[in-house]
Amino acid sequence: MEKRNVILELRTKKGLSQDELAEKVMVTRQAVSRWENGETVPNTETLKLLSKEFDVSINTLLGAPRQLICQCCGMPLEDDGMISHNSDGTLNEDYCKWCYADGTYTYSDMDDLIDVCVKHMVNEKFTEEQARLYMKGLLPKLDYWKRYEELSDNGQFEAFKKQLLTEINDLHIEGLPKVEKLNALVGKYVNLEYPLPNGRNVKFLDDETTYLGNQLESEFGGDRCFGVLANMDFIMICTYEAGGANPELVLYKKR
Repeated sequence: MEKRNVILELRTKKGLSQDELAEKVMVTRQAVSRWENGETVPNTETLKLLSKEFDVSINTLLGAPRQLICQCCGMPLEDDGMISHNSDGTLNEDYCKWCYADGTYTYSDMDDLIDVCVKHMVNEKFTEEQARLYMKGLLPKLDYWKRYEELSDNGQFEAFKKQLLTEINDLHIEGLPKVEKLNALVGKYVNLEYPLPNGRNVKFLDDETTYLGNQLESEFGGDRCFGVLANMDFIMICTYEAGGANPELVLYKKR
């Protein structure tokens, strides 16, 4: 998409007139017209407002002049749906949704992050050992890990995860092994549809929200796994078959 067409297409898609967009970002209609004609570019503060209004990155508004890479895990941010949000709802172009969620960094241990990433990197051409070596060389070069002492929250998020683990394990769900780790999981990838006794099916998660969770094999064996998901508000435990098939809700508990 050409730079001059980006704002026009986003405005049209949202069904806004030039006057309506101008009011939302506190400029004149003439300013919007000049942006869309390619005569001028919004200033930095206006770009932030446009980014929040359209829920796209500033990089996208400028015609994607640079390749965005998560500064925690190194994943290319190939579309705006992968980019994280700050606590005020604005996009943070430095991180993916898995590493930074609503103003909180989700990883404080480099080895834990490597364990999660390696599972998704191994293939016919890339062994687990090669993936680990690659990540061990890459992560220390990324901004988050270089500035970890400055950016970290002094262990507050890790303390929250430990509290969640205690609460989950204290439920003593039959067949569920002890949960020892919780990883960042984006809602749309784990938002299964559960059948209710009344015959309806329901989803409990927000596709755009990042949760903490894990998948564990049942102590009883068989082809069903346990899925554990949690956040500040609830703990949810379910079982399902390969690929999330035939999910069953075991527990949904408000915290």
